[in-house]
Amino acid sequence: MGGKTQHPISNTQKSFIWRRLLAFLGLAAIAGLLVILINVQSFAMFPQARDFLTKTPQYPKVTKIPSPKPHSLPPTLAQWQDPTNSGDYFSQVAPTQVGYLVWSQFPVTVYIETPKAISTRQAETWVNEVLQAVQEWNPYLPLKVVETPEVADITILRKAPPLQFSPGNKFPRARSALTTYVLYTKENFLYHRFNILLHPSQTGKYLLAAVRHELGHALGIWGHSQIESDALYFSQVRNPPPISPRDVNTLKRVYEQPTSLGWTLSKAERTQSALRVHSSLGVGNPPSGLIHRTALA
Repeated sequence: MGGKTQHPISNTQKSFIWRRLLAFLGLAAIAGLLVILINVQSFAMFPQARDFLTKTPQYPKVTKIPSPKPHSLPPTLAQWQDPTNSGDYFSQVAPTQVGYLVWSQFPVTVYIETPKAISTRQAETWVNEVLQAVQEWNPYLPLKVVETPEVADITILRKAPPLQFSPGNKFPRARSALTTYVLYTKENFLYHRFNILLHPSQTGKYLLAAVRHELGHALGIWGHSQIESDALYFSQVRNPPPISPRDVNTLKRVYEQPTSLGWTLSKAERTQSALRVHSSLGVGNPPSGLIHRTALA
């Protein structure tokens, strides 16, 4: 008495409820993926980052590191003068275990792999964009495009970089580009090689900006600017800037610093007990000769 009549839910109503629930869960999953994948800002790679495979030649193992010394400034940088006195961001450039990442033999050789997964016309456009960035840096450091990766100091590939795994973030983040280097010895001299990965989604002015930025890292600016008008600004911007006087000022200061790269062990160093430096960043099976592998985007 006074009770409410309960009507059973029909099969049609149950089916409708389940369809709505599944649709909601599907939309939530897609939204979560979008949050992860659209974030392609530039940032440093942490120790948890994933390594990737490249066509790296095999070199003798590095067992000792020469004492760091500065090289003579390349003539192109020695002649550089900034008429605007705009300063630099050298304080943001990180030295490595071998000092600063400078080149001592010129021209620096660059290999650009022609993409195979797109049409011939698209591949030609992509290569031309990359070549333009190489030409933009060439007045400051001599660069030469080569036909094979085995003889290249810098290799550029159209390939998605591995996802970024950052401390404190539950989800990995995609990135537009990634630059890594390896160290090796040849005839007792210590050298380095770079690999640049460019995400296939990068096109037009954003592709050009990404190459310009990553080449700045590969030429020695192992850090980021905090000002949007610099090519090495830490994030992508709507209207990418060209190479700025501050970029070149920073590059010049880097090349005035001491480094172990391009030097051989002294007689005293050769008699010391062998020093083996293990890779502290990245995971995977490193190639012979690798003592340090790290990355920057």
